[in-house]
Amino acid sequence: MNLELTGKVAVVTGGSRGIGFACAAAFLAEGAQVALVSRSEEHLKLAAAQLHSAGDYPPVIVQADLTRADEAQRAARELERRMGEIDILVNSAGAAKRYAPDDLDAAAWHAAMDAKYFTYIHMMDALLPGMAARGRGAVVNVIGMGGKVASSIHLPGGAANSALMLATVGLASVYGPKGVRINAINPGAVLGERLDAALALETAQSGKAREELLAAGQKRVPLGRYADPADIAQVALFLASSRAAYVTGAVIPMDGGLSAVL
Repeated sequence: MNLELTGKVAVVTGGSRGIGFACAAAFLAEGAQVALVSRSEEHLKLAAAQLHSAGDYPPVIVQADLTRADEAQRAARELERRMGEIDILVNSAGAAKRYAPDDLDAAAWHAAMDAKYFTYIHMMDALLPGMAARGRGAVVNVIGMGGKVASSIHLPGGAANSALMLATVGLASVYGPKGVRINAINPGAVLGERLDAALALETAQSGKAREELLAAGQKRVPLGRYADPADIAQVALFLASSRAAYVTGAVIPMDGGLSAVL
């Protein structure tokens, strides 16, 4: 299937690791021009080198702390100067820390909103006006099932995810008439660093071995496994492409059928 992404300019936040990195690799493979935005310049340089070695086009990298609105605006202007008009934004930056319930305090709730909610909002605020002015654009927010199914060790992050889902659907209705589509993906457990951190906390609480918890968790998934980051990236490609031209305001669950929720 031709996704018509060749030559499109795609910005991926959190593109240096995990799902963001997988999304960047997938867009490059489709012929898009890709930019990575992340807080760590070291991680950005490493990711860019890995992506360049796998293809012909090196990604552009911009270091920015997207918890700050001014940094997001600066990153957007730099990207536009270096790459021209931005066609696609994939938001995958920021991971809210997990906490045991007894460790929750006001700072934990604020930190989760800064890490997950405001990183996405700030980048959309920076790029959506330009997309609307041009009458075209696509945004894919990689959020998480934690915003639909409460977990006792992920309450602040889940609350941020819920707020982000509402913002995604609401902004889709506002920007749809302006030619901009905004959708979301809700991954469940995905193999990688974030899952490793969750397993470490569960191990500390339960005393069970990591391998035991991992096997038991995957057994509960109807599809029999946790997602690979590349699984999420393929859906992001579709949502950003012209093949999804009539899809906006959608929130797509990707947890292998684990959560029977609407």
